Amino acid sequence: MKIHAIGGYNAVGKNMTLIDMGEDVIMFDSGLYMPAIVGVAEREKVPTESGMRALGALPDDEYLDQKNLRDKVRAMLISHAHLDHVGALPYNSYRYRAPILGTPFTIEVLKTLLEDTNIRLKNPQIPIQPDKSFIVKGKKNYKVEFLNMTHSTIQSSMIALHTPQGVVIYANDFKLDNSPVFGDKPNYRRLRELGKQGVKALVVDCLYAPDDRKTPSEKIAKGLLEDVFFSTDNRNSGMIVTTFSSHIARLKTITELGRKLNRDVVFMGRSLNKYVTAASNIGKAPFKKDIRLVTFRNQLEREMKKINQRKSRYLLVCTGHQGEPGSILDRIATNKLPLRLSSNDQIIFSSKTIPSPINEANRSALEKRLKKHNVRIFDNVHVSGHAGREDLRDLFRMLNPEHIIPSHGDLKKLSAGAELAQEMGYKLNKTVHLMQNGHSITV
Repeated sequence: MKIHAIGGYNAVGKNMTLIDMGEDVIMFDSGLYMPAIVGVAEREKVPTESGMRALGALPDDEYLDQKNLRDKVRAMLISHAHLDHVGALPYNSYRYRAPILGTPFTIEVLKTLLEDTNIRLKNPQIPIQPDKSFIVKGKKNYKVEFLNMTHSTIQSSMIALHTPQGVVIYANDFKLDNSPVFGDKPNYRRLRELGKQGVKALVVDCLYAPDDRKTPSEKIAKGLLEDVFFSTDNRNSGMIVTTFSSHIARLKTITELGRKLNRDVVFMGRSLNKYVTAASNIGKAPFKKDIRLVTFRNQLEREMKKINQRKSRYLLVCTGHQGEPGSILDRIATNKLPLRLSSNDQIIFSSKTIPSPINEANRSALEKRLKKHNVRIFDNVHVSGHAGREDLRDLFRMLNPEHIIPSHGDLKKLSAGAELAQEMGYKLNKTVHLMQNGHSITV
């Protein structure tokens, strides 16, 4: 069995990994490199495949042509609904005569991406409920399990692929949250069963492998938000919260707390509308009845003029936590929208800046613009959706895989995952493997 690293092994993003059994190939994820597409939506109404490749936004899956693998792909298995895992499918899935499998929320998000890009796919899109399995047909048949996993979006999965050579577990992205505020805990029972049966290889998220910690539960983020909402003087202030549009559990918490403050909760922007609608379509947005969703520019402007008249009545939730040019918060800060910031208005970043030079520069510029309005800024009211070093240790013990392949980061992050594995008895280049995009190993 060969494992091919296509994307996600040199930097954070454009995730894609192949499991090659000779006559059959199974693909895990097909994601975008997000820093490459900052501002693209403003420049191009419908980005093209060639344009996205030129930007470096897509995984280099032309590697499959060089290795004569493309026609052997039997399925595209998508771990969850984040764009760095699912976002490349509108541009490259036509290259494969294979179905796309993901949880219902992941498939709903993919449908919205296809609508945005005016692209129709011939590939069957098959929703798999969490903790259910599917048989992928090729020259041989392969059982695939989508094991429920906690992360910063709903219906995330660890995917277990059963091959004649053993089980491969794909663990991008995850955290071990034992008290999620929405949805179920990780499926520890099945993970332990697989560990006892024998796991051939584990491809694992090492984004925060260098951090000596266990990643806190989402209930901690709820507590942090409660602290800001109810322990600061906001009686006469405007309140704006910005967070990840795909973080459905966080949006649910923000809505509940806003209602407790007796504020009308207004979600603004196409991205929020896209993810909330996708969650609602599968019955996973119970808070939708308690919010107002506003998307188009004329609606935004009308709503903001109304909010301006009595800002203390409203809680505004919007995009812009990474400082993205053209986001709602960016346009508010530059007075391009009619909502006027004033002294003591609260801007709450329920997020962390994704570590890349572009994001950090954009976020710094946004913060300078906001401070000119003398607003109060509450930063990093957030917990991560990614495992820390001690979560990884627990997962390695639970699964006891023969081989570990660190992924989802640059060399520093992957090396930290490899060092942990070596600390636990694995041997570098024998049972733990540091890979780069465009490389493969045989196990």
